[in-house]
Amino acid sequence: MSKAVGIIPARWNSTRFPGKPLYPIAGKPLLRHVWERCLCAKNLDLVVIATDDMRVVSAAFEWGAEVALTSRRHRSGTNRVAEVARKTKQFAYVINIQGDEPLIDYRLIDKVVQKLRSDRKVGVVTAAHPFEDPADASSPHQVKVVLDLRGNALYFSRAPIPAPRNDDRVVLASSQSNQWARMPMAHGRRSLFLRHQGIYGFRRKTLLQFVRWKPVRWSALNRSNNCAH
Repeated sequence: MSKAVGIIPARWNSTRFPGKPLYPIAGKPLLRHVWERCLCAKNLDLVVIATDDMRVVSAAFEWGAEVALTSRRHRSGTNRVAEVARKTKQFAYVINIQGDEPLIDYRLIDKVVQKLRSDRKVGVVTAAHPFEDPADASSPHQVKVVLDLRGNALYFSRAPIPAPRNDDRVVLASSQSNQWARMPMAHGRRSLFLRHQGIYGFRRKTLLQFVRWKPVRWSALNRSNNCAH
């Protein structure tokens, strides 16, 4: 069976939160929470932390993690992951797991790998779920995604999408409510705002092709990995 590697990009000089990978949460660095959850995934043959900073390297070595020191010039986490993927030719599948997702479910990682293994036509797999607090759909810190009827991603944005027409009312339920953020009826069903989750599964060939593409102009506005090209 073709092998899969999970790579966690961990940039030190985050624009919004410098030093984020080693920020302590519940007694452990943020990055360690992510790494430990990745180790529980049955479909990953190797987990690698990809970073541009020796502070992360030193800390991760203490946990026993596999670490790759990468360039500081990458414009996105995907490019950082691709640098490692170029040197790990034995892996057919490359799973990019965001370093700021301490609660990521290892079962989701396994599902992403399984989808790539089961469908040769699929080059990239990612995931999304309805917002737990629909009011968060308006936050620019949360990436939203719109899907077609087959589950293919149509568009990613930090803005609330799908956007209603002026005469359509959107209800953003508060955290005290059990309601979802409701949109107008679509295709016979009531649609929801979907939060994009921090995971991308690539066929290695697809990933290396993706990072060669030039970024489009609107990607700078969204500042999101999925909008980088």
